[in-house]
Amino acid sequence: MEPSKRITVLLADDHAVVRKGLRRLLDSECDIKVIGEASTGRQAVAMSRELAPSVILMDIAMPNLNGMEAARQILKKSPETRILFLSAHGCDVYIEKAICMGAAGFLSKQESAQKLFSAIREINNGHTAFSPVIDNEQHPAHDAQQLEHYYLQLTPREAEVLQLVAEGEANKQIAAELDISIKTVEKHRDHLMHKLDIHDTAGLTRYAIETGVIESRAPLDMA
Repeated sequence: MEPSKRITVLLADDHAVVRKGLRRLLDSECDIKVIGEASTGRQAVAMSRELAPSVILMDIAMPNLNGMEAARQILKKSPETRILFLSAHGCDVYIEKAICMGAAGFLSKQESAQKLFSAIREINNGHTAFSPVIDNEQHPAHDAQQLEHYYLQLTPREAEVLQLVAEGEANKQIAAELDISIKTVEKHRDHLMHKLDIHDTAGLTRYAIETGVIESRAPLDMA
């Protein structure tokens, strides 16, 4: 197939080994070509504008900006972008949110390579592709309710601040990352705590983990 006819893909996943494996798999297909890799949600947003890929293969749990928030920003600017979530998070609320925000597909990382190839081709042709594999045992009802509450309560900017706070960044770092003033960061933190009825950083971090905004990579001392 001619290079101009190939489906161009942007990989967005914070694990280098995962990206390397996906690139090897996708580039083995004559009609698919990986044109870029992003390790954070913010990189994914910037690279989507720069490269204009046919499909963005997006993980959910990424640093700086998680996949859901990255997708929300990408689709706000370019609603025609075809986003396929590939994630270990498979509860109904994630999938429903992906559908509501305009994502073209959502696959579990447990799916086969052939299923992934098929999904990329389907969404590139204007269709949708959603995995039937939903692991509710790993994502009980109370987690789903918290996730739904998170999306209903927070603005996109508040969600960004929440993630950066939970990742341990100070107000000054957050202000620089988001190109806003420290006073504005403090205002967003106050709004977060008021909306969520949470009154300390440890509580915000725990909430971010429980709703899948960030992954828990190490035990947290909440004492």
